[in-house]
Amino acid sequence: MSLRNKITLIGRTGKDVEIVQFENGKLAKVSLATSDYYTNALGEKVEETQWHNLVCNGKLADLMEKYVEKGKEIAVEGKVVYRNYDDKEGQKRYITEVRVDQLVLLGSK
Repeated sequence: MSLRNKITLIGRTGKDVEIVQFENGKLAKVSLATSDYYTNALGEKVEETQWHNLVCNGKLADLMEKYVEKGKEIAVEGKVVYRNYDDKEGQKRYITEVRVDQLVLLGSK
């Protein structure tokens, strides 16, 4: 286990889990919103939301498919992965994902 690339997030899912089937298994994908609150210079309370793309496979994908729906609060631990590909028009696209190693189901929807 590497301590150099580790992330822990607690938030709510933004959509239902998307399952991608392969010959030798499946991949679960879902977006997760995390929010931070602060007071700006005018004394107003501001909410800042960040969206994270989560992916997992194996037994975690099975758990996500069965128990995680839109709005579910979850905690995840994993690592940040950067990918890129060329789209249909030949443009290079960049993706940042969190590869989930651990999942904890928290409060209700």
